[in-house]
Amino acid sequence: MADTPEVKVKRKVVAQLKLLGAYFFYPVTGGYGGSGVPDIVGCYKGKFFAIECKAGKNKPTALQQKNIDSIAAQGGAVWVVNEDNMEGVTSWLTTL
Repeated sequence: MADTPEVKVKRKVVAQLKLLGAYFFYPVTGGYGGSGVPDIVGCYKGKFFAIECKAGKNKPTALQQKNIDSIAAQGGAVWVVNEDNMEGVTSWLTTL
């Protein structure tokens, strides 16, 4: 991965997930994978979560937002993370 601002956010998120011992993966979005799926999906203490990583003022695309809304509608936890809130993943997951 190139060291882009979004990659830095993903690395910070993944470091926290590893420390928590959360199960997570990066979904495949090409071929048989679905487009617009959040960057990271996983499970922590029985709770499904999805994290969309962004950099700067970037926002989820319409398709990403549709997937975010669908996950939330089914009781999954979803968070859009950027440089401003990337330090809070541990707190967020432990309060689900």
